[in-house]
Amino acid sequence: MYICCLDVEGVLLPEIWIAFSEASGIPELRRTTRDEPDYARLMNFRLGILKEHGLGLKEIQDVIATIDPLPGAKEFLDELRDIAQVILISDTFTQFASPLMKKLGNPTLFCNELVVGSDGMIEDYRMRCEKSKLTTVRALQSMGFETIAAGDSFNDLAMIEASKAGFLFRSTDQIRKDHPELPAFEEYSDLLGAFKNVMGIK
Repeated sequence: MYICCLDVEGVLLPEIWIAFSEASGIPELRRTTRDEPDYARLMNFRLGILKEHGLGLKEIQDVIATIDPLPGAKEFLDELRDIAQVILISDTFTQFASPLMKKLGNPTLFCNELVVGSDGMIEDYRMRCEKSKLTTVRALQSMGFETIAAGDSFNDLAMIEASKAGFLFRSTDQIRKDHPELPAFEEYSDLLGAFKNVMGIK
C-alpha cells in the first residue's frame, strides 16, 4: 500500500515566513529552507529577528489569515487523496498551519509546535521528532507502507531519497542542479501523473 508524503510550504501553500517578511517589512525573514539546509540555525535566526522587533505569534497569525493555497493546490490534493492515502509532513508549526489546513480540506498534517509565552512572544520551538520528515517516512515503511514523496527544499531531500519514488516540485535551480537524478516538476498535473505512474494508475 502506498502513502504519499508531501511537503506543504512551497508545494501547496505560499511560504509563510516570506509572506510575513513582506507584511512586516523585514527582508531577513525571507530566508527559508530553500536557502538554508540547517533548520535549527534558520529557526534560531528567525526567533532572534522576532525578538529584536518585538513581534509575537499574533502578528504572524494575522498575516496567515490572509494566505490562501497556491492556485490549483487544493484540486491537486483532492485528486491525490481520491487515489491514495496522503500525509502532509512539514517543519511548520500547528499554530501556523491549523487555519490553513481548513482551506485544503483538512488533510492529515504532521508538523511541530511553537513554545509561546504568556505575553504572546515565541520563546522556542519543539520538533515532533529528530529529522522529522525522514523519521516519519522510515516509520511508515517499517509498518509495511511504500512511500512516495515530493517537496521543494533542502529539508525534503532525505524523505524524497528514502522513498520508493520521490520528486522535486517547484524547487530551486541549485537544488535541481545538485540532484539531477530526481524528477522535477513545475505543474500539479505533471506531479499527479508522476504519482499515478508509480502506483500503476492510468
